Amino acid sequence: MTTLICDCNQTMPLDPGSLGAALNENLTLHSTLCRREAGAFLKAIESGEDVVVACTQEKRLFTELAEQTAGAERGATAYAPIRFVNIRETGGWSRDAAQASPKIAALLVAAHLPEPEPVATVTYTSTGRLLIIGELGAAERAAELLGDDLGITLFTQGAGDTMGYGGAMQERRYPVLGGQIQALTGWLGAFELKWLRNNPIDLDLCTRCNACLVACPEAAIGLDYQIDLNLCQSHRACVKACQAAGAIDFSRVPETASETFDLILDLRATPAFSQHALPQGYLRWDGRDAKPLMTLRALVGEFEKPKFVLYKQKLCAHSRNEKTGCTACIDVCSASAISSERGVAGPPQGAERPLGGQRSVGASQSRQRVLVNPNLCVGCGTCSTVCPSGALSYAYPRASEQGVRLKTLLATYARCGGKDAALLLHSQEAGARLLGDLGRLAQLDSGTHGNQHDGTHGVPARVLPIALWHTSSLGLEVWLTAMAYGASQVWVLMTDEEAPQYHEAIRSQMAVAQAILTGLGYQGEHFRVLHARDARDLAALDADLQAAAAQCVSRGAGFAVQSDKRATLELALDHLIAHAPLRPEVIALPATSSPLGALVINKDTCTLCLSCVNACPASALQDNPDSPQLKFIEKNCVQCGLCVKTCPEQALALLPQLNLAPRRKEAVVLNEMKPYTCVRCKQPFGTLKAIEAMLGKLSGHSMFQGAALERLKMCGDCRVIDIYSAQNETKITDL
Repeated sequence: MTTLICDCNQTMPLDPGSLGAALNENLTLHSTLCRREAGAFLKAIESGEDVVVACTQEKRLFTELAEQTAGAERGATAYAPIRFVNIRETGGWSRDAAQASPKIAALLVAAHLPEPEPVATVTYTSTGRLLIIGELGAAERAAELLGDDLGITLFTQGAGDTMGYGGAMQERRYPVLGGQIQALTGWLGAFELKWLRNNPIDLDLCTRCNACLVACPEAAIGLDYQIDLNLCQSHRACVKACQAAGAIDFSRVPETASETFDLILDLRATPAFSQHALPQGYLRWDGRDAKPLMTLRALVGEFEKPKFVLYKQKLCAHSRNEKTGCTACIDVCSASAISSERGVAGPPQGAERPLGGQRSVGASQSRQRVLVNPNLCVGCGTCSTVCPSGALSYAYPRASEQGVRLKTLLATYARCGGKDAALLLHSQEAGARLLGDLGRLAQLDSGTHGNQHDGTHGVPARVLPIALWHTSSLGLEVWLTAMAYGASQVWVLMTDEEAPQYHEAIRSQMAVAQAILTGLGYQGEHFRVLHARDARDLAALDADLQAAAAQCVSRGAGFAVQSDKRATLELALDHLIAHAPLRPEVIALPATSSPLGALVINKDTCTLCLSCVNACPASALQDNPDSPQLKFIEKNCVQCGLCVKTCPEQALALLPQLNLAPRRKEAVVLNEMKPYTCVRCKQPFGTLKAIEAMLGKLSGHSMFQGAALERLKMCGDCRVIDIYSAQNETKITDL
């Protein structure tokens, strides 16, 4: 691996010796790497080693130079991998840049880490079949701007202003559909439109002679050749005018039609999709910004994206026994990519099967289960963040790979003398742009290097920025792991890119994490959501980044992030508890979003029917095959509430908390009762309370009198024997 650092005009106080020691390399600082010293870059990529360039300003130029060199020597794109890292705006251009060497070393070392392992992909194929929905005039205008690159079909929503846009309807330049839209579903390359043909004019038969428009006394027919039935007074003059073509028939029965398209351009004020993350291939256009039209031109061909989410149905706490428990992933998804359906139902037409599972068999076929549509998923990962059981996990990059990155950053930072590291999680697009703007503003405000005056501070030396595909893809277990590794704080920078529900989800998870650390005696605010829209909020963001450090662990952990979410959470908790300033017996947690907690049982109403044991998806509730007992392992509980909803006596309630006692990981008895013995064979077959409750409810029933009531006190075997041995009862075989 070769590292190239460019410090244009020596605007950053860099120490090549300390940075080289951290990277185990002999470093040379360049001042014009993208210009007079470009030969050093070309020599590095020709070596065949991976190259890290500590400059993002000329990323495009460096990539083009590499492609040209590889194309001339070994064929297109046959050059060593190049990675880019920004050390200038994120550290070198701040007011405390002189103390930023540990951070810069950490960023450079992390950039040397291998790329995430490849995962399965989702493929889209688009041939350019475009449907434009809107008023005919505006639709024609959009079609004219798009030209002949796409196969365009118009769906009229009224004539609108049809003058001056080429007269596409009049000339049949594009196919035109009309009627009442019933449904529009799908994604890039697989949209399906269903509509009701309920207009008297058949657009396929219509010759566009305009005779009907002239004949109609109410002007109920527009230039889109659709009749406004609210205006029509049934004179039927249009029918007479159209006798030759026969395109108008008021007695025609409405029929449902459907057609598929690759792309959708929606011009209506009310869109077809209301979710925050729209399906890929669906765009809206207001008639002004040409960007959507340019995007459509590029969406022809074959495309693929990673399958971001993995699903393990056996861990899912969504449903048991016709009861719905956890719906966190369904509620938070901004792309409407997650739904709940019965196990016997197949996935939506054209979609892949639910991630991570094949069709279940037997009794499980009737269970409700979570379906993740990878074609609609945009990879935000919020579903894995809010999932309490780990049934949904983020796959690209995997949690273990993110863990290695965090551990490398924090370990390098500490080894180089850094203290009180704050991790700043931000998006690769808007978040990175904001930090770049902040760094450049700090450099401009500084006047000359080293000048200490009031103004923009920039990204502090202790703040380590981490770019993510999506800011909500990391959650509670990874944040606490970062704290166990030695971080002082974890901040998440969110912009208007994220859906509103993501802000709330992250804040709720942070409330749980903060409650744990505060309960353990760690002082300060460890978790915070920072919000910035654009340059207007840079001053507030700059002030937020100057927050005081919070107390961290005295010794960093050495464990690795596991693929299992709950396993990682337990490792982090164990380390934080072991080094905690305080050791209370119990820490109360927020009532919402807590994946940790206990159960409260009302022993007076519980009959020990054990229906809750069958409902528990995490094996937190267990029975005793040798004695009527209900056992509970608090460590396993995910607070899904399935046991509470299943209990027929409503004897259970959730209690969000973190129990620090060792018994949290052990099976403790929640309730136990005396067994009820059969009055005939003396073998136990139920609990005393359950049988007595049943006798009390059925004793007044006409079918359970005398010997019949006595049979309720018998086990199943004795009950059958007693029925067949009774001499005073009529048997069905005697009839």
